[in-house]
Order: sequence, then C-alpha cells, then structure tokens
Amino acid sequence: MNENIPGITPLVKHANDGLSAAEQAELKRHLAEKLQELSALSDTTSLQRARLQMDIAELLNTLGRRKDAWDIAREAFRISVQQESWQDAVEACDVLSQAGQEDSMAALGMGIWLAITFPVDSELTVAMLIHLVDETPDASDAGALAAIAARYVVDLRADDDQHENQCFLVDNLIAMVAKRHGHVQDQDAMNRWLDRLELRDPQVFLPRLSREVDAIVGGKWWFDRDELRSKLPINRIRISYVCTRPYFPRHRQLRPAALAIPVGTGAPRFCARATTRLGQTGL
Repeated sequence: MNENIPGITPLVKHANDGLSAAEQAELKRHLAEKLQELSALSDTTSLQRARLQMDIAELLNTLGRRKDAWDIAREAFRISVQQESWQDAVEACDVLSQAGQEDSMAALGMGIWLAITFPVDSELTVAMLIHLVDETPDASDAGALAAIAARYVVDLRADDDQHENQCFLVDNLIAMVAKRHGHVQDQDAMNRWLDRLELRDPQVFLPRLSREVDAIVGGKWWFDRDELRSKLPINRIRISYVCTRPYFPRHRQLRPAALAIPVGTGAPRFCARATTRLGQTGL
C-alpha cells in the first residue's frame, strides 16, 4: 500500500455497518485492488493516478469514510487542474461535494464553475447542477438558475444521439423547480415565471448564476479564475432560448433527493438558436 496515503489502508478492514456482509466484502476487495494499483504507480502527477484516486474516494464515500475520501479526492483535483483536465477536475469536485465535509459545498460550487466554463461533458455538468438544485431552498433563485443553465448546456454540448434524452431530463428539472419555486402549474404560469426571473437569455442568467456560485464558494477558491479564463477557447456560440410549447411528462423522479414531478405539470420545450458569437459563455 502507498505510505503517502495516511489512514486509508486500515479501511480495507473496516466497512460501514449499514452495508450487508456481502456488500462490505465486495467493497473491501475492490478497495484493496484499487489501493494496490495506486501504490504501483510511480508517476505522482499523472491523470491515471488522479482517476484511480477518484475511484478510491468514491469507494471510501460509500463505506462512510468521508474524511479519507475527501483527502484523496482533493489530491485528485489538484492533479487534474495541473494537467488542465477539466472533466476530471469536475468529477473530483463531484466526489468532494458528497464527502460531507466543511468545504463540500465550496467544492460543488467550484465544480459547477469549471463544468460550465469549460467544455465538460453535458451529462456531468447537468449532474452537478442537479446537486445544486437539491442543496438550495425551494424559494432560492439559485435552483432556477441551475435548472435553466442545465438546459443551456444540453443545447450547447449534447451529442445528437443524447440530446433528446438529456432535454427530457432537464425539462423535467425546470418543471420541478418552477413548481416548488413559483408554484407553477401550467404553461402561462411557466412563461410568466421565466420572464419574471429573466431566464431566457444566458447573458442575463449566467452572470446571476456566477454570483450564486461565488457566494457558495465563499472566497475558498482553490484556483485563480482569471488565469483559467485565459485558457478558454474563443468564438463559442451563444445560445438564446425560445419557448415553443408545453409538454406533460410522466411521473418521474430525477434522483433520490429530488422532488418528483406530478403528472400534468407543464414544462417548456426550448429550441436553441445560434445568435451572436461571444468570446466566452462560461461563468
């Protein structure tokens, strides 16, 4: 085992009491294998190392050893940023946000900033934004901003074969957030809610989301945002949204912590329209 990972080796022998004996045995076996793979790596700054660390951290979270999961995922995050692998950095933030530590919400905020600012996979970006929806009070505008940003990201980044399914997910998310935030029950109310919160133009809602993320992180940034912005590709296409018609999703639960959407709750369909070109469209 790697001596540079204090407190992790004993975890192979001690699993969370909430798991069945078979689950404990399987997780301990898998953890031991991953730790052995990690100890065999000589390169301390490779993405292979960071990805193994994230695998280990996820297992540790499952075993309830969240402080140890935090420590190893934090190192994976450092390596990922150093290597400018933004997808891996966001995945590390995802693990960190679920570790239940003092700065877990700050890690979520940083992950969202990276996921929206850089061309990270749309599915992962949406997952991070759903975490934010889950963590914010019903009356908070942050949930609405996260939901509409998820739709923006899907329209901008999702592959053709994934776009329809991801749109279905985020349209359900928007409907759910609109219902809990603005008591929206029909399409007219949805249109009024979108207009009242100014959720149709990314030049308006992205800066607002950026301020919410800044408040969540609370000055605990682990990187210089201006420096990372300088690495952004230019000439991204701005997306603006046009509400077309409602649809009525089946009863569906987005994830265990999210509210379910009742049958008949209208959510808007959006179509993406390329307009002006901007140097940056991130946070």
